Amino acid sequence: MFSRQLLRFTTKATPAFRRFITFDAASQPRIRIGSTVPNFTAPTTHGDIDFHQYIGNSWTVLFSHPADFTPVCTTELGAFAKLKPEFDARNVKLIGLSAEGVEKHKSWVKDIEEVALDNKPFSYPIIGDESKEVAYLFDMVDEEGFKNLGNGPVQTIRSVFIIDPAKKVRLIMTYPASCGRNSAEVLRVIDALQTGDKNGVVTPIDWTVGQDVIIPPSVSNEAAKEKFGDFKEVKPYLRFTKV
Repeated sequence: MFSRQLLRFTTKATPAFRRFITFDAASQPRIRIGSTVPNFTAPTTHGDIDFHQYIGNSWTVLFSHPADFTPVCTTELGAFAKLKPEFDARNVKLIGLSAEGVEKHKSWVKDIEEVALDNKPFSYPIIGDESKEVAYLFDMVDEEGFKNLGNGPVQTIRSVFIIDPAKKVRLIMTYPASCGRNSAEVLRVIDALQTGDKNGVVTPIDWTVGQDVIIPPSVSNEAAKEKFGDFKEVKPYLRFTKV
């Protein structure tokens, strides 16, 4: 449904990246936790992509930026690039987005390599979203930014989406223009989601790998004993165990 809607609002454009005529709030797709992530085709610094094909059988983090050569975004892209081995170890692909063109992205990448990577190669793609079509599709802006989507610069295209291999949205975070993101928190959430999926548990506040997890209330004490062995019951609804 989302792909058909993408193609319906078109003007002259390359086949890989269609453009909206208008940005209509009433027809904008609603993306929630648990939604199948919208598919789209777009140019990137690594060539044209089909987003669902890019995700493949991996987890994916999509994170967006309003413009190239901006200070906060430069630090963020560099931090994610430094952590790419950690994401690789968790079967997670990274993909950025900025609301400018791919050729400008490529120049910006050189700055990121110099500032944050000791001139080592920047190794994940950045989507070119000059028309702000993907920003619209994913509702990546605040109220004022949405009103300005078709009229000029938008400073609040700053969101993070964690997507699982089934193409389901598992987390959405949207940040104001003035506040840098926390890359360690993105890794922490991925660890929590993957641990929960694998073991049928949930994780408490500030949880990190190795700490106790919570047995869901839907699991009886008998089933919990059989599945997890020992557990600590603080309240009938709050039981901790290890995985």
